[in-house]
Amino acid sequence: MDPHRGERVSETLKEELEEMIGYEMSDPRIGSVAVTEVLLSPDLKVARVRLSLSEDPEERKQTLQALEGARHYLRRQLAGRVQIYRIPDLHFEADLPGELAGRAKSLLQRVRKGRPRDEENPPHEKNPAE
Repeated sequence: MDPHRGERVSETLKEELEEMIGYEMSDPRIGSVAVTEVLLSPDLKVARVRLSLSEDPEERKQTLQALEGARHYLRRQLAGRVQIYRIPDLHFEADLPGELAGRAKSLLQRVRKGRPRDEENPPHEKNPAE
């Protein structure tokens, strides 16, 4: 299998879902939504669709409920638009708000590097006052 196939399928699904959700769905519960990314499982059977939603918690909840209710409809529409053997099961989730997304990235980088939280007194060094 082509190693970039998952990326191509993910990008195609993202574009089609963004068009369908943004311009073609008429459910009043769906507020302002942008598809930020589509994460596919390695076997391409499950797609986690991350959405950028409004800040209002009630509107976010209603939008996610409406999209979960419409996921079978969206999957059928994708089957007619995208020429792949199997359309993945869609699962919608809210993306992190902008200010948290930047912080999450820095926290993940810190974890990967193995840096402690306190930069002045790393846990592997003893404090000179002790």
